[in-house]
Amino acid sequence: MSEGARGTDRGPAGPLLLGVRHHGPGSARAVRAALDEARPGIVLIEGPPEADPLIPLAAEEGMRPPVALLAHAVDEPGRSAFWPLAEFSPEWVAIRWALEHAVPARFIDLPAAHTLAWGKDTGADGTDGPGPGSGPGDEPGAAEEPGTGDGAGPGAEARVDPLGALAGAAGYDDPERWWEDVVEHRGVGKGDALAPFTALEEAMTALRETYGGGGHDRDPVREAYMRLQVRAARREFEDGVAVVCGAWHVPALRRRTTVAADRAVLKGLPKVRTDMTWVPWTHRRLSRASGYGAGIDSPGWYGHLFEAPDRPVERWMTKVAGLLRDEDRIVSSAHVIEAVRLAGTLAAVRGRPLPGLGETTDAVRAVMCEGSDVPLALVHDRLVVGDALGEVPAAAPAVPLQRDLARARRRLRLKPEAAERELELDLRKEIDAGRSRLLHRLRLLGIAWGEPAASRGSTGTFRETWRLRWEPELSVRVAEAGVWGTTVLAAATARTEADAAAAQGLAEVTGLAERCLLADLPDALPTVMRILADRAALDTDVGHLARALPALVRSLRYGDVRGTDTAALAEVAAGLAERIFVGLPPACAGLDADAAEEMRHRLDAVHGAVGLLGDTPAPGHGDLRARWRSVLRRLTARDTVPGVIRGRSVRLLLDDGELAQDEAARLMGLVLSPGTPPADAAAWIEGFVGGGSGGGMLLVHDERLLGLVDAWLTGVPAEAFTDVLPLLRRTFSAYEPGVRRILGELVRRGPGARGSTVTAGSGAPGFASDLDTARADAVLPVVRLLLGQGGDEGGDGGGEGEARAGPAGGGAMRAPRPQRHHDTGGHRGRGA
Repeated sequence: MSEGARGTDRGPAGPLLLGVRHHGPGSARAVRAALDEARPGIVLIEGPPEADPLIPLAAEEGMRPPVALLAHAVDEPGRSAFWPLAEFSPEWVAIRWALEHAVPARFIDLPAAHTLAWGKDTGADGTDGPGPGSGPGDEPGAAEEPGTGDGAGPGAEARVDPLGALAGAAGYDDPERWWEDVVEHRGVGKGDALAPFTALEEAMTALRETYGGGGHDRDPVREAYMRLQVRAARREFEDGVAVVCGAWHVPALRRRTTVAADRAVLKGLPKVRTDMTWVPWTHRRLSRASGYGAGIDSPGWYGHLFEAPDRPVERWMTKVAGLLRDEDRIVSSAHVIEAVRLAGTLAAVRGRPLPGLGETTDAVRAVMCEGSDVPLALVHDRLVVGDALGEVPAAAPAVPLQRDLARARRRLRLKPEAAERELELDLRKEIDAGRSRLLHRLRLLGIAWGEPAASRGSTGTFRETWRLRWEPELSVRVAEAGVWGTTVLAAATARTEADAAAAQGLAEVTGLAERCLLADLPDALPTVMRILADRAALDTDVGHLARALPALVRSLRYGDVRGTDTAALAEVAAGLAERIFVGLPPACAGLDADAAEEMRHRLDAVHGAVGLLGDTPAPGHGDLRARWRSVLRRLTARDTVPGVIRGRSVRLLLDDGELAQDEAARLMGLVLSPGTPPADAAAWIEGFVGGGSGGGMLLVHDERLLGLVDAWLTGVPAEAFTDVLPLLRRTFSAYEPGVRRILGELVRRGPGARGSTVTAGSGAPGFASDLDTARADAVLPVVRLLLGQGGDEGGDGGGEGEARAGPAGGGAMRAPRPQRHHDTGGHRGRGA
């Protein structure tokens, strides 16, 4: 053991102190080399002592970093803390070395029982320790800032960034670049294994002498505890003690103090009962961009540096080329060679011993990305940061709920992944229905593994689309949800019943009823329905009732697909609809513009809900659709109802076929008469043809309605036009561009030149009086080819024979053959 690695004040019997940078591949390589040379009898590691029984699990076949130690208070699982470890973390390397050499390993940092209780008492934030509801970003111990110790934490004026201070002394303006040059790019030579630790200890000693404490306000307490643990290990193993800790702590551990003084520092610390386990972690959570303040900028790059046996730049460029090729970008071997050369040249120009991440990134941008940052962002996301997700063995301690969730995941073949992916479910299939139930139950428990998304290509109730992404903090949410039950079903049932009882509004309860059906919670549904019926009976606000009805009616559709009994739900929904029918007309009177617009949306929602509710009528409630139509008629005839609501009521009746076109035109003519204020008329128009609900096509195909709107608009006085313009702009801007273009053409041609529709035979310019069958027949071969019914040369010739009879003059019209440019070349393809 070299004299530089020993404390001169302790003499030759001092412990081997290996000061490291957490999550540093250079430190990890140096730790492995130092342990191989020193062969200590025990390895002490900065971390919570409660995790000592979990150390043997690091040797299990199912353990794959990145992982993290998770500690949470037994009585308050949401109070938690993480200690993340990657494959290139020095602590992980020390654990693996100890297990491979049958050497005891222990954690010596302040116990998590004190750390969690301390955060509770002080209400500290993520930098100072776990506070209420803490998660990733509240990591003490090994989860520190990317400096050489947790003294580098930001946010406190009294703290010092060790890397920043050392980099500044060396003339660097970037601490990360300085660390790469002096540590990450420095090989460990024979007989030189302890030199990096000697140099770092000297540097940290000088910094602490210059800045005083300069670190975290808890450092004295943690360092006192670590000194006591080092003394205890030395009494047991004498000189064979190696300590792996943040380099900032090394001078404090080397300092001579008395046992009594250290114990006095620890006296009276708060304490809570704590559980601990291993949980999967991700590279994204190791990066500072994810919000984890103790992370590193480039975990994927650091992992590559640690794993690459030689030629790290060449191997990195090969990875980048493979990624870009997978994304259909043209990247050749020549690109890789040129990028490696450019990175080396940039490193030489910048005076660096080897190309770092900055040089490789600049080379990739210039050579492989052609100067564009768009593909470079993909490289940064997939490789520089990475989406690796660790795994932990099944033997790791877990709450019963977590074990039940793991069994459900395996049964339903749902694998947690760090990268976001879409999952399409067909609820007619048993396994997909089970997946849907599990994901909905987890959402009720606050475990947002999946988020519902809009299904593409189908609007049926048997289709669901989910976006899945497993985040490490979900392990905390699982532990927190364990208070509700030992299985996912039992916990979701208990949580739903409690949420329903505590809900403040009717809409919250209806939302819970819908989610209860989606999650298939038959035991919770009666409780939710009872609370829903009570709330609905007491709520007199028509707006609340109208907001609650659509969710209830949507839930009725799940009975067919999911096999749930919705009879009680139909009864409540029908009763809710009747109360809306009675209270809606008076509730719509005397509303201002904003309230009227909101009520219009409620009107649309209730209209759709009643349409669905009429398919599953509740006994004793009669024809709900007919009664709703009578409500709409009353709204159209009341002058006290805002114009936007009256116009929408007329439109809904017209769309349902309950109002004739002539009657709709008559009502519009009355509203757009000169005696109606322009603002009221504009509001009526917005309600009738606005909202992007097909109103534009209605005007296109009905000349009378368009003529009424056109005549009214041209007659609006100049002084009132400015006031109604924003309303009209909002109305017509919701139309599709093609609809707006057709309307503009119709208005430009004038009422004498336009018909009710713009088609063949309408007499409009550009349209013939009759169909040209010869020209139409000419496209038949192409249509057959697209449908797979036409043949290429050598086929049956049916399509070709019909095509010859098409164009005038008897010329043969043949279906075009697909060009194969890769066979003929570009010029031959164009000339064919």
